Amino acid sequence: MPRPLVMGVVNVTPDSFSDGGRYVEPRAAVAHGLALLERGADLLDVGGESTRPGATRPLVAEELARVVPVITELAAAGATVSVDTMRAEVAAAALEAGASIVNDVSGGLADPDMLPLVATSGATYVAMHWRAHADRMSAHTDYTAHGGVVPGVLAELGQRVEAALAAGIAADRLVLDPGLGFAKTAEQSWELLRGLAELDSLGHRLLVGASRKSFLGRLLADAAGEPRPVDGREAAHLAVVLHCARAGVWGVRVHDVGSACDALSAWEALEEGGPRG
Repeated sequence: MPRPLVMGVVNVTPDSFSDGGRYVEPRAAVAHGLALLERGADLLDVGGESTRPGATRPLVAEELARVVPVITELAAAGATVSVDTMRAEVAAAALEAGASIVNDVSGGLADPDMLPLVATSGATYVAMHWRAHADRMSAHTDYTAHGGVVPGVLAELGQRVEAALAAGIAADRLVLDPGLGFAKTAEQSWELLRGLAELDSLGHRLLVGASRKSFLGRLLADAAGEPRPVDGREAAHLAVVLHCARAGVWGVRVHDVGSACDALSAWEALEEGGPRG
């Protein structure tokens, strides 16, 4: 079984939950992306809109100004670049700048022009399970009508697959993301990770993004119930990365690329056939 691809996160935002403001300047973001490539990233995911719980949306012009210069430079340097956006206008500009993947956390629900755009572009499309924008997604965690979060995500992602295929996106260009933390409680995120085999039944590649998310912080809370800060969650995240590798996912979206690649190298060494390279 091949190891998952490692997608390194390049947040060009002032308000990301994990590193907001650190790489908001294009030069800093490009340097960070190049450093992630040196550490072993297979793909770079460049985003100009924070989707942390409670986040408000930037103007389209702001998002364009954040991501296009960074994608242009990284693609020119030879990187395989994904644009993390819910807007067709931003996706179109990013693809023109050299991106080859559109990572849409709304799965096409936030912008009706997204699926037709991707269909005509020939890009790979990542459709995430999504129910609402960040400022109100915490009110949409009830999956009782489906009998639980795993069957709920299966049903609703299945609808996004049908919509993508109907729009003309080829099946071999479609990747699915269960959307850990998006309209999910902490326990629901763990349930989805335990249910990766069921999600695989949809018949498309899976991308999983668990890095630094709040469900890890809650797992590692202190005696007073205070969640572990973002920078103290990596060891738990690596356990999730290895779980995803065993489940055969296509890719993992991570912030600490070096640690993820090291963990996957050790996993490969333990698997039949030995380490890559």
